[in-house]
Amino acid sequence: MKIIDRYVASGVLLTAIIGVLILSLVLVLGNIFKELLNVLINNPDVPILTVLSFMALVLPFSLTFTIPWGFLTALLLFFGRMSADSELIALKSSGVSIPRICLPVFAIAIALSMVCFWINVDVAPKAEQAMTRAIVDIATNNPVSLFRPDEVVDQFPDRRVYVGGKEGNHLKNILVFEMNDDQYPTKMVYAREGILTPDIENSRLLLRLFDARFEQRDSAKPDDLTKIQQGIVMREGVFPLQLDKFFKQTQTNRRLSSYTLPDLFDLLSKTEGKKHLETLVEFNKRFSTALSCIAFALIAIPLGVTTHRKETSVGFGISLVVAFSYFFFIIMADTFRGHAGAFPQFLIWTPNLLFFALGGWLFLRLAKR
Repeated sequence: MKIIDRYVASGVLLTAIIGVLILSLVLVLGNIFKELLNVLINNPDVPILTVLSFMALVLPFSLTFTIPWGFLTALLLFFGRMSADSELIALKSSGVSIPRICLPVFAIAIALSMVCFWINVDVAPKAEQAMTRAIVDIATNNPVSLFRPDEVVDQFPDRRVYVGGKEGNHLKNILVFEMNDDQYPTKMVYAREGILTPDIENSRLLLRLFDARFEQRDSAKPDDLTKIQQGIVMREGVFPLQLDKFFKQTQTNRRLSSYTLPDLFDLLSKTEGKKHLETLVEFNKRFSTALSCIAFALIAIPLGVTTHRKETSVGFGISLVVAFSYFFFIIMADTFRGHAGAFPQFLIWTPNLLFFALGGWLFLRLAKR
């Protein structure tokens, strides 16, 4: 039996490792293009070590999805090949039952679930915090990169800046909106051109505007366009943009996925209403997704044996359908995490309940055959 256990365990683990590596590479590259592309375009001199370290920080977040998916693909391929080569028939003829053959698989599934749980509650949140700091560091080492042509810069809490064109630190067709606490514009400055100068020592940017025109709105009713007052016209003036507020906003506006488990516990005790529900969903998500490896093991073994195919494309196609079906409920719970009527804190457990029930039924049928 030890030989059979080693054969099954090594076959599943080797295929799972290859699957996890390929899937992680795809997800890591996708996250890099999503999070870092604009920064890299505007900062062509970013060191390659910085990019590599960013890739390493994205990896833990990707592993929360790629470990279960890679394990699922490995099971479908391995048991599909064993079924197609009649190895399962030979083992059963020798008196080895399906549950006994699958014993090392479930041991691996439990171990991988524990690894996923550790990543979910500690490694991935800390990596996301470090990733956010890395993006801020890259951007603020050259703050001019925050401004891109034909886009609105909204990283400043009390400012919105639109730039029509950009050549180095020379900006054209500039609109600067000063926002109140309700995010209504109270003052608008228009300038045909300006020069942006970093003042890192004082944590600010100096925006020198030329031919600037000011417009003031009523502070009590900023949305009333009839009360707009035209201000002075300046040939040249300096408009400071505070970076310390940008740093503070980056730290305070954290995504829930960047909170470790103790942080979530603390946040649950301090919040109420919608924020409390969102935190509760994130808390349940950490536990629910960690069980996906066991759920996938239950359903993948019967599917792999039933398909009776050893082609890689067939196994990967089935794994894609199964993984999408599972993570669809996770995505739906995330989408409705702020809607109490959708009961997202329970919806997050739906895929596990369905997969455990369906997988258990299929596995029992397979064991009795």
